[in-house]
Amino acid sequence: MVNLTTKFSRWTVGLALGFTMLVGVPTAGQGPPFYEDKMNLLVYVDARGRERTISNVEDWEKRRAHILVNMEEVMGPLPDRSSLPALEMEVVTTEDLGDVIRKKVTFVSEPGDRVPAYLLVPKGLDGKAPAMLCLHQTTKIGKGEPAGVGGIPDLHYGLELARRGYVTLAPDYVNFGEYEFDPYQKGYASATMKGIWNHMRAVDLLQSLPEVDAGRIGCIGHSLGGHNSMYLSAFDRRLKVVVSSCGFNSFFKYYGGDLTGWSHRGYMPRISERYGKDPNRMPFDFTELVAALAPRSFFINAPLRDANFEVSGVKDCVSAAAPVYALLGAPERLLAVHPDAEHAFPPEIREQAYAFVDDILQRGNPRQDDGSQRRQD
Repeated sequence: MVNLTTKFSRWTVGLALGFTMLVGVPTAGQGPPFYEDKMNLLVYVDARGRERTISNVEDWEKRRAHILVNMEEVMGPLPDRSSLPALEMEVVTTEDLGDVIRKKVTFVSEPGDRVPAYLLVPKGLDGKAPAMLCLHQTTKIGKGEPAGVGGIPDLHYGLELARRGYVTLAPDYVNFGEYEFDPYQKGYASATMKGIWNHMRAVDLLQSLPEVDAGRIGCIGHSLGGHNSMYLSAFDRRLKVVVSSCGFNSFFKYYGGDLTGWSHRGYMPRISERYGKDPNRMPFDFTELVAALAPRSFFINAPLRDANFEVSGVKDCVSAAAPVYALLGAPERLLAVHPDAEHAFPPEIREQAYAFVDDILQRGNPRQDDGSQRRQD
């Protein structure tokens, strides 16, 4: 399996992927700072434990580093990416859909583990195309739903985006579809972190394809896929645009603060084991996670009648993150829409999301610094 190194070592190997070299991260003998107020994001705690006001990009990177380390406190450490195995993609089946070729494939995530996925490639591409990683909701067929094989038609976004000119990849999440894997037996602290690892490898795969422009990749997901898109993009700055449909709200407003739904073995057991399913004790919240995506483009579908993720908790997250987007000069890159719907991704909202993605990956408008090349010395 991959080497699950300490949570801090990975920051020294991220430059090749365009990650940030982080400063202000505690050493291995210390715990990361705990921020009681996770709505006030324009402060950070310095090495002496003093709270400092954030007024520039460099200071924000310190707070962002703390957010990621605190996520790892709950999810377990992100494995070391300094020595990756070959992807060894294998094509299982190929279907001609007329305008799109849909392939069932597998690829190596780590030694002894192959992830099943659907790869959709538009016909008649003129040069290298942008790509979208398409993550599925909680559904038995897993990857088959976004790929258009079955499930809910409104969630066939992998197929719909392929028909708009994107190369799309839809992998199975742990223990969905055709993918059986015990992350705990392999040393992971959560299925969530195993998902992040697999999805980073999926980005590796997209970047390796001759049809794909490696600098124009985004991620989209609904529900389970909605928050997994955010987790991935927080750790992986190669994603230029993120779409989350019905994927989150603040922990305090998730079923009235009852975090049972986040704490099972399909997600993050430490939420129960370490933090008693108490939002007040959690090291991170989605208010911080939304801000950690800045200044990259983030489209949020948060329906007014979503029983899973109550909408005022989504608005809290957007409100908290907005000053960070403003600080980084990209307030227009954070967009939330609130259709009069339940836990759904309606056609008109998908069209808005796709147009949002097109602006970044197809038309390159606007082309602001996304933070991927920023380094702190």
